[in-house]
Formats: sequence, structure tokens, C-alpha cells
Amino acid sequence: MAFTAKDVQALREKTGVGMMDCKKALTASDGDMDKAVEFLREKGLAASEKKAGRIAAEGLVYAGVIDGMGIAVEVNSETDFVAKNADFQKFVEDVAGAVAANKPADVEALFACKYPGSDLTVEEMQREKILTIGENIKVRRFAIYEENVTVPYVHAGGKIGVLVNMEVSDDIKGNDAVVALGRDIAMQIAAMNPSYLAKDDVDPSVLEKEKEILMAQAMNEGKPQNIAEKMVMGRIGKFYSENCLLEQAFVKDDKVSVSKHVDAVAKELGGSIKVVAFTRFEKGEGIEKRVDNFAEEVASMAK
Repeated sequence: MAFTAKDVQALREKTGVGMMDCKKALTASDGDMDKAVEFLREKGLAASEKKAGRIAAEGLVYAGVIDGMGIAVEVNSETDFVAKNADFQKFVEDVAGAVAANKPADVEALFACKYPGSDLTVEEMQREKILTIGENIKVRRFAIYEENVTVPYVHAGGKIGVLVNMEVSDDIKGNDAVVALGRDIAMQIAAMNPSYLAKDDVDPSVLEKEKEILMAQAMNEGKPQNIAEKMVMGRIGKFYSENCLLEQAFVKDDKVSVSKHVDAVAKELGGSIKVVAFTRFEKGEGIEKRVDNFAEEVASMAK
């Protein structure tokens, strides 16, 4: 079956693959468009697997409310440039939509879910995006809050995404002041990066290790045992105030803790508010980034 230049262009628009590869695909498929798409997908799958080994530490974090549920998603790319690509941004939003629609237990389950508006799964669409965008792309993690009131916040265009989940009494649930409170707390979480919600959430083993370190520091300062123990208790209080969200000084009024500020807002509104959970995703967090030596790269090109 013969094919024309228009067929090549149509295949390119459909798949995002280069003109020469589209021409080769149509030649190999005797001009059959569907077989050509399949041919490119098979070829693209191999290309995406090759790219999947490359480090992806950039990308975007999405945080929002979909159908009443708080959703946060991190999708990584190799470069910050791709994160500004409208196609990539839509992919991130659609992945968040897939999370909301299917409520998967983990990323593996998410990959098996149908991608919104497509017959492909999320994993298959990820491969398609690797092919068309030309970089390794990886859905890394997500969080979902199905209950209570969730307030989202996105910092620096997707560098950090935060969800704050609050139990709010029915009489003040729709109050704008509740949303404003949630946003203030979310901004605090983005800036201060607390490790825990409250004192009780600190792992006992972490606390004991911290006490050991602080005791050793006090003893090395030449303090008597009884004085050292009192110093440790004081310094543990500082540990809580630095690492536990509800114990942190509220960023807009450092004379009160976050916990006391929440109580004050609830009292003013005549209801009850309790922060029960939060999620903070920072793009590329914990991923070892590739470090290129530009001088060596130029030297190797000159050989």
C-alpha cells in the first residue's frame, strides 16, 4: 500500500516521532497507519527502556483537590526544561486524576490503572511520554486524603507540593477562614519542612538516640550528671519545636505555636479544627543527581 507525505505528517502528529522514523514505519508497514503506530510503539518501547536508566531528578509536584479528595503527585523528568512543557504538565495533572478516580494502594497499582481519556494504562502512557518528549519520565509517588478538609499548596511552580488534612466541625466547614488557615499551615510546612506532625509521632528510637547525643554533648561540656539531665530535657524541647509541626512557632506570629494558633482560629470561628495529617513532596528529594563535568565533556568532543 502506497503512502504520501501527508500520511507521514499525520503519523508524526499522532505519535510525536521524527519524520524519518515515521517514513520508515510506514514503509515497513506497507502504508498501514495502525501497523505503523504499532511499529513505532515497539521501537519506542525499546527507546523508553533505554532512557529509563537515566537519572530523573527534576520534574513537577502537583497538589490539589479533585472530587473532594486531596491529591499530591510527584513526576520526575531529567531536566527542568521538560517540566515547563505543557504536554508534561498535563501528564502530571492526568496522573493525579487517575489517582483520584482509582484510589490505588501504591505506585505499582497506579501503573495498572487506566489513564484518563485513553485505553492505555498509566504505565503505558508513561512510556508514550518518554517516547514523545524524549526524556526519562517517572511517576515517583503520590498521596491521597479521602476524608476531612484538605487544603493544597504548590510552591515555586511545582518545586514543592503540600497537603494539609484537617478535621473541621460541620458548622464552620465551608468558612473561608478555615481554608486560609490551611494555606498558612501548608506554606509553613513548605518552608520549615517538619519531620513529624506532633510529639507523639516521633519514633521512640529516634528520640532515645537524640537524648544520647545531647547527654554526650552536655557531659563533654563538663556538666555534672544531674545538670546534664536537665539540659537534655530542655534541648529535647527544642528538638520538638524544630521538627514537629504543631510545636513549631507559627511563621506569621512566632509568639505562638502552630497548635495554639489553630486553637485560636477555631475558637474565633466558634467551632473545632484539628490538623490530623500532612504531606510534603519536594521534587527530586532524596534522588542523587547527575553531576556533569563540562570541561571533560568538551575535551572528549574535541578528540
